[in-house]
Amino acid sequence: MPEIRIKNATKTFGKFVAVEDLNITIADKGFVTLLGPSGCGKTTTLRMISGLESPTEGEIYIDDTPVFSSSRGIDLPPAKRDVGFLFQNYALWPHMSVGQNIAFGLENLKWTRNDINDRVQELTELLKIDEFLSRYPAELSGGQQQRVAIARTLAPRPKVLFMDEPLSNLDAKLRIEMRTELKRLHLETNSTFVYVTHDQLEAMTLSTQVCLMKEGIVQQYAPPLSVYNYPANLFCAEFVGNPTMNFISVECESIQEGKIELTGTNLNFTFIPCSLDEQVSAMQMGQSLVLGLRPECISPADDSPVRGTVYSALPSGMETTVIVKIGGTHLTLVVFGGQDFPVDTEIGLGFTHDNYILFDGKGGQRIASGSVSVQAGKSP
Repeated sequence: MPEIRIKNATKTFGKFVAVEDLNITIADKGFVTLLGPSGCGKTTTLRMISGLESPTEGEIYIDDTPVFSSSRGIDLPPAKRDVGFLFQNYALWPHMSVGQNIAFGLENLKWTRNDINDRVQELTELLKIDEFLSRYPAELSGGQQQRVAIARTLAPRPKVLFMDEPLSNLDAKLRIEMRTELKRLHLETNSTFVYVTHDQLEAMTLSTQVCLMKEGIVQQYAPPLSVYNYPANLFCAEFVGNPTMNFISVECESIQEGKIELTGTNLNFTFIPCSLDEQVSAMQMGQSLVLGLRPECISPADDSPVRGTVYSALPSGMETTVIVKIGGTHLTLVVFGGQDFPVDTEIGLGFTHDNYILFDGKGGQRIASGSVSVQAGKSP
């Protein structure tokens, strides 16, 4: 299986820049998710790698072979890139059985009948659809049709499998089941997967690497837990995570003895960074900052001096999302277990984790992670 390298790739449509100066490497046997809101350039990126779209500038290599180079005039078509496609619409032939749908591409490639039969049997057993070989697509559920589409795509043994929101047509239960199947399939086939989605939960659960994009520009390219725990900027922090991260606007009051005093409207913080790097050392008095607190990093604490009023509580069985009002500030916290919190009751809040994040208030870039202690701030 190949490594994919994209160097300085840009795609414009007239004056509109869909993807700008993209530089990423997709490792051999990796599962990379292109993630972001609608219009961020993720599908355009997938189409450029696969050959369905030609970049305006840049280079793309698959297995050290240049498949596109604007400077050298190279632009191989999809058929010569040895890749497979799986799209939102499964596009199964309705008049063909499951076995015929899977075999169709192999017949066009002039495989022998014995090789075709062996490959169809291998894939249908792998995807647990061997009992449906003689059925037609209309006789299958959505999840079964998806498995057939995957088998058909994998049949010619492509070097890379491209998937563009393949689970969006399924109901919630089936999507969870198919995520499990896709992750297992990735390991069993040793293939390189490139996956497009706007669903951050799919990206978190499936990927080895997440490429998070905004307005055609890569914001962060890292393993999913790194994106979650160490977001590169405010956009990454807000986009990944449900419920989203809490953001509190603060100012730098002082920096001394490895502690940063932060002044907010309703809460003041003493922030202790994990390390005193250059970004922390360069901070100035009065600098505008944003403190990010993940909901699961705030917990009810009866003995805490920081008090708030329950604005809303949303129990779901396994966990409860609680919105707490402190003056004019609303904080969201996630409490695990089957608990409920009556609206308008007072609770204390504990801040005992060590992964709160400080961002620059102007550029939005992540400055540091660390722990906090909290005091009541001035009234709004």
